[in-house]
Amino acid sequence: MFNSSSIISEFVDLSEKFKKTYDTLKDMEEVEIGSTPKDLVWECDKVKMYHYRRDSPAKSKIPVLVSFAIMNRHDVLDLQSDRSLMKKLLEEGLDIYIMDWGYPTRADQYLTMEDYILGYMNDAIDFIRSSHKVDKIHKMGICQGGLFSMIYAAVFPEKLKTLSTYVAPYDFKDANCNMLYKWTKYVDVDTMVDTQRLISADMLNSAFSMLKPSMDLAKYFGVMEMKGDKDKLMNFLRMEKWKADCPDLSGEMYRKYIKDLFRDNKLIKGEFELNGKKVNLKNMVVPFLNIYATEDNIIPNESTIAVMDHLGTKDKQLYAFPGGHIGVFVGAKSQKELAPSVAKWVLERS
Repeated sequence: MFNSSSIISEFVDLSEKFKKTYDTLKDMEEVEIGSTPKDLVWECDKVKMYHYRRDSPAKSKIPVLVSFAIMNRHDVLDLQSDRSLMKKLLEEGLDIYIMDWGYPTRADQYLTMEDYILGYMNDAIDFIRSSHKVDKIHKMGICQGGLFSMIYAAVFPEKLKTLSTYVAPYDFKDANCNMLYKWTKYVDVDTMVDTQRLISADMLNSAFSMLKPSMDLAKYFGVMEMKGDKDKLMNFLRMEKWKADCPDLSGEMYRKYIKDLFRDNKLIKGEFELNGKKVNLKNMVVPFLNIYATEDNIIPNESTIAVMDHLGTKDKQLYAFPGGHIGVFVGAKSQKELAPSVAKWVLERS
């Protein structure tokens, strides 16, 4: 039966929530992320590397280099003081460096995967090794940055003490794992790259949004339920700012990434090449911690776990994190449990 009073009541309630949210938002200050102090210590072209400051000596003399995905900004790892993976790892005693891949322009359209892995990543690691007078460093990689770090570890195992990766894709054989994997099997990547040269971040973000289209609508209803709570709204805005701040991608890097890895699964098959030389995962002999998110809707668990059977290292461990892809870096459980566990694992191998 039609109940007009109930509808009016709901409308009034929604209007009040909207007004409280609007009143709070219009008076809020600039949204800032990445607050943990760090210093620029190395740069090449548009790529930079920062060193996080420590208030006390690290528990190990062997530093850690973190690499995030090239298609996203690393700021999500230091979103705010109480949701910062980097800050927590510092508190647990690690000495942390982080790669900043920068914002490619059309001048960078021909940068290849070799440029990123054998060039920028390798040069940054050599800088750290030289600065700290150590032969090996600890390497951490997240999502696409984890995949690139794995490839690096198979090429230069002598430069790494350990490798730990978070929600990284390795095995792409099952196109039905999720919609993202299926798309990559059919997208005409050559036409995309040959016509655009630089792959648009807006286009990629639209594709990721379509993996769970209902989430965009749900999050705005969620904002209304915050009823003008300033702290909750600021948390929401920080995440939205990070999501909107995505770099475009070098066309040539993207071409090889999609065709050789996603489409042809060459890394797992032992057919993947850098500079004409095959990358053999059996050469990845450094201790390895492989972290996956049990509710990941972007990188299927099967894709992450499968690499364990292809590695040369005897010291390898799986870590199942209860949560989603982004929760690995920003969730409360990540700060309380995951970061201390990862730091402990690294320090035990220092």
